[in-house]
Amino acid sequence: MSTANPQPLWQPDPERIAQARITKFQAWAAERHGAPAEGGYPALHRWSVDQLDAFWKAVTEWFDVRFSTPYARVLGDRSMPGAQWFPGATLNYAEHALRAAADRPAEPALLYVDETHEPLPVSWSELRRQVGSLAAELRALGVRPGDRVSGYLPNIPEAVVALLATAAVGAVWTSCAPDFGARSVLDRFQQVEPVVLFTVDGYRYGGKEHDRREIVAELRRELPTLRAVVHIPLLGTQAPEGALQWSALTAADVEPLFEQVPFAHPLWVLYSSGTTGLPKAIVQSQGGILVEHLKQLGLHCDLGPEDRFFWYTSTGWMMWNFLVSGLLTGTTIVLYDGSPGYPDTGAQWRIAERTGATLYGTSAAYVMACRKAGVHPSRDFDLSRLQCVATTGSPLPPDGFRWLHDEVRDDLWIASVSGGTDVCSCFAGAVPTLPVYTGELQAPGLGTDLQSWDPSGKPLVDEVGELVVTNPMPSMPIRFWNDPDGSRYHDSYFDTYPGVWRHGDWITVTSRGSVIIHGRSDSTLNRQGVRMGSADIYEVVERLPEIKESLVIGIELPDGGYWMPLFVHLAPGAVLDEALLDRIKQTIREQLSPRHVPDEIIEVPGIPHTLTGKRIEVPVKRLLQGTPLEKAVNPGSVDNLALIGFYEELARKRA
Repeated sequence: MSTANPQPLWQPDPERIAQARITKFQAWAAERHGAPAEGGYPALHRWSVDQLDAFWKAVTEWFDVRFSTPYARVLGDRSMPGAQWFPGATLNYAEHALRAAADRPAEPALLYVDETHEPLPVSWSELRRQVGSLAAELRALGVRPGDRVSGYLPNIPEAVVALLATAAVGAVWTSCAPDFGARSVLDRFQQVEPVVLFTVDGYRYGGKEHDRREIVAELRRELPTLRAVVHIPLLGTQAPEGALQWSALTAADVEPLFEQVPFAHPLWVLYSSGTTGLPKAIVQSQGGILVEHLKQLGLHCDLGPEDRFFWYTSTGWMMWNFLVSGLLTGTTIVLYDGSPGYPDTGAQWRIAERTGATLYGTSAAYVMACRKAGVHPSRDFDLSRLQCVATTGSPLPPDGFRWLHDEVRDDLWIASVSGGTDVCSCFAGAVPTLPVYTGELQAPGLGTDLQSWDPSGKPLVDEVGELVVTNPMPSMPIRFWNDPDGSRYHDSYFDTYPGVWRHGDWITVTSRGSVIIHGRSDSTLNRQGVRMGSADIYEVVERLPEIKESLVIGIELPDGGYWMPLFVHLAPGAVLDEALLDRIKQTIREQLSPRHVPDEIIEVPGIPHTLTGKRIEVPVKRLLQGTPLEKAVNPGSVDNLALIGFYEELARKRA
């Protein structure tokens, strides 16, 4: 691929670079810890991966991490999996998340917004009081360090209080969004056997009320380990029999007691999308998340007490946990509970305006939907406080970069970031002091030795390869739940390159140090030995106004052949006639290559996604290879199961 010297789309001005927290951190770490004083971010990054111990020690000192007992050393065993961070240390995540209450008690810690778009503040002192009250009640219920506490909750202040109270007592938090059906929730919660369930009676989405009381009753029946259920009357209903009232558990005025737990003590359980089997129950540690998120939010996202941090997410996605960690930097976090596009496509921009968001994060899909719908953010909303728009979930296509630059502000920091639930963080993305190139992530993160490797483990530059991380990160899973010998954890990341994390994405690391993501490598397109990323095809095809969404699959046939169909979900009123077929093929041929042109273009009623909105490529590929439905797809992980039937029927016809 060509990596001639393009012009950056955006460059931070000298004042912005000087003011960035990462610049101040570098100067301070140069004085105290041997970091390079010159050479800007590339030199700092090199040092951070070459001198892991010095770097992470510097992070804990810069952010004043409170160890209640000191650590013996930064990194004990360095091997992956199994690296031991800060052995001997004890601390508490929630204690750090509530620290700003001492200096700024009356200022908002949370701004809660529902579909009325009116922000409701919760002050730092009120957040701390509610956490103190709930933590005491959890202890009274017999919840002990290591017990699991679950939430079937939307993105509301009560969810943040419940997570922090759980962490304060040293218990382990886990959550699902209330749009998940009972089977999806049980696939997750039954694995970890929670003792408490926080739940709403329903939620509001797209202007409608959705009653979830029957599903809650089913969860109570199917989770025999529950000792208590806490009812949050979002729709105003009475608590079901035997349930506790949220208001009663959060009424007291008690100082929170923070259990001091080992650095590697579990903080929460997150779940992989689980499209082809039970979701992996990924356990991350109190200390690992604390230091990784301080680095990511405080240095990479440049967040501090004067900021307002809004990310459109739900409690079923790791970005919600990441958003809550904004509190660690003293930032006010914005919780939006509702449809991303209600009452109109521009809804998220209106929320950014009303909350004075300085960093606003969303999905690449939402940016592209705004572009297609002709939304004009800067014309219609006052976004003068907005410094950065960040995107994740899937790669932001070049057109998305250009649209944000043209329609929001030409002096806008656009941070396309990529990471994973597996580390609850970013491998590459935002750096406030570096230029932004169209279609590229700015750089790998500090302390993350991100590389692109060929199948034999040779690093590649300006060529497509596997995303690998060659050194441990503190937020890597401490383990998977119900994986006593660690084999499932090992097989998920370390079976391809021993001792090296392979994430399952195709990337290019450019000679400029930026990163391009090409899509998932486990659903790779491989034609005549050339590997291609599906994301490249989606970007080109979905520029056409007739195409709402697309899905491309590459299938190795038993006779040694290869079949690459492109499924297209058409925009209303569009027809897949010869003219459109020709235009799709010609567009792909001209903008990518003849090799990218599909063997067949098939109109479909819709594209199935995971519950967090990612296209489901691997299960569709398995169905088309003849795998029976029950083995190819976990039904609890799909947003619209009826759509899967179309692909199953197609597989039957082809067979």
